[in-house]
Amino acid sequence: MSDQRSAVAAEPDLAHHGDAEVGDGLIDLAVNVRQAPPPAWLATPIAATLTDLAHYPDPAPARAAVAARHRRHSNEVLLTAGAAEGFVLIAQALRGVRRPVVVHPQFTEPEAALRAAGHRVERVLLDAAADFRLDPSRVPADADLVVIGNPTNPTSVLHPAQTVAALARPGRVLVVDEAFADTTIASGHPGEPESLAERRDLPGLLVLRSLTKTWGLAGLRIGYLLGAPELLSRLAAVQPLWAVSTPALAAASACATDVAVHAEREIAAGLAADRDHLVARLAELPGVRVVGRPASAFVLLHLAGAAAIRAALRERGWAVRRGDTFPGLGPDWLRVAVRDRHTTDTFIAVLRETMEA
Repeated sequence: MSDQRSAVAAEPDLAHHGDAEVGDGLIDLAVNVRQAPPPAWLATPIAATLTDLAHYPDPAPARAAVAARHRRHSNEVLLTAGAAEGFVLIAQALRGVRRPVVVHPQFTEPEAALRAAGHRVERVLLDAAADFRLDPSRVPADADLVVIGNPTNPTSVLHPAQTVAALARPGRVLVVDEAFADTTIASGHPGEPESLAERRDLPGLLVLRSLTKTWGLAGLRIGYLLGAPELLSRLAAVQPLWAVSTPALAAASACATDVAVHAEREIAAGLAADRDHLVARLAELPGVRVVGRPASAFVLLHLAGAAAIRAALRERGWAVRRGDTFPGLGPDWLRVAVRDRHTTDTFIAVLRETMEA
């Protein structure tokens, strides 16, 4: 067996994340976190909490604010220390599920958390030849826990809401990771196209959201789950006390305001333009293929020898995300974060030189 085939067959490293690619002096295209500083309406309330850290956190105001944003009741919101904690709570609270299925390629933390809790996870691998589009019929009918990302990391594919909703059924918990939903936009659509965050009619639906990506709060750790109260209560029962800090709660409240939602829409529109520019420039490079139509803050590339190219890019001062740690991909895949046009143009020039070398 060739080295390439061995690498594809090897079990992916589910614990590897984009931050491991970043280092001193490297331009970061590996992490999907917006790098602009937080606006005053967000930074000010966070900073104000630093004089009140002697008191235990009170999640009630932030929970109410998040619920109002998504047209839900407060008991349909569970605040978490980042989206990653949500996956751990799901894995711990739902130990009774018999057939958990994770749809890949996607963020590896859900499967890692399930395996750490003792679950035997099955994978449904979407096909690059079909642009990684979801076919609900490929998910086993008796799967009682299904996890899927929308838009999906690392493919940047945005599945139609009705296609994802078709996975919901009585007796099944459907976890939809919408950590990047606020990065998506559609012509003529005022909100987040294809989001299920406001759906209260789908049985077993859990929508997971993150506030760390668009607002550059990865170090603060704030996210939340949306779902039926009885399901969220099972997750809350295994959550540590005071899991979300007072500064993070202030961020959650601020990011649920009309000002924040309007700002998200403007950022998403600018991101779409920058993403289109990146995709157009990549199309100029022979041998580089962008699968499907990217919809989020990153683009997945297929190119022969990507592993060696990634190493060479690193020597030239650029960090990109390796793809072989995602189930369903291999060593010829790279994920690149969308940045401003100047950064993109500079990167394309370096990538072209690297490939020619």
